[in-house]
Amino acid sequence: MENKRKELQEYIGKLVREGVAIAFSGGVDSSLVLKLACQEGEKLNKDVYGVTFETQLHPVSDVTISKRVAKEMGAIHKIKQINEFENKKILENPIDRCYQCKKSLFASLKDYGKELGCAHILDGTNADDLNTYRPGVRALKELGIISPLAELDITKEEVREMAKALNISVSTRPSAPCMATRLPYNTPLDFELLANIEKAEEFIKGLGFEIVRVRVHGDIARIEVPQEELLRLIESNQRIIDYMKNLGFIYITLDIEGFRSGSMDIRLGA
Repeated sequence: MENKRKELQEYIGKLVREGVAIAFSGGVDSSLVLKLACQEGEKLNKDVYGVTFETQLHPVSDVTISKRVAKEMGAIHKIKQINEFENKKILENPIDRCYQCKKSLFASLKDYGKELGCAHILDGTNADDLNTYRPGVRALKELGIISPLAELDITKEEVREMAKALNISVSTRPSAPCMATRLPYNTPLDFELLANIEKAEEFIKGLGFEIVRVRVHGDIARIEVPQEELLRLIESNQRIIDYMKNLGFIYITLDIEGFRSGSMDIRLGA
């Protein structure tokens, strides 16, 4: 593991010499990349930029957490506001929505990186992301975005181990994917609905559940938590029902199969 970390740091160090901006969500993957880049930047007296997208589709908590973590690391933190809903293709929520979205976001980031004097744009895609349905990865490759973790075959588990060893404060933070993953493909994206889904998830997290997804299929809201926490959630069912019905949800269900990352991709064979 130590050898892998050194190899990763050396690779990132070469990029830092020429100037880097890192797409930074505040999640563990991009935090590891940013941490190592900042360490190399300090040695080389080079600025390192962490750029966080503030959008309609990313969880609001991304901005708050990324500000704190970037400060802990000594990065120059920038927030780039983008309204994905201006792109009609994204709004239609097609099967390749992630490709359309990533292409738009990272094309914008490439231009912004040039303004900052950065030769390279990095992101936190890891090796495991290459083995699931991730159409956004194609957009990254087309744009020449560098994914050091994926290129060096570093898995999510290894990312967490390295982050813990480096005392990165978000080493155990659960993944926080785009809010559009809560709706079936080809269901048009609706800002008010997505905002209410996020409120529902935050409410349930406030009851002590770290990993929560509220997936919406028409009138049905399907709650996913880890399987070992199903009974505990049922104990809070009335509070959840009252809160979610107040938000306008009609049928509120608990998925007894439990949380599965990418559960909306099952019909795609992912």
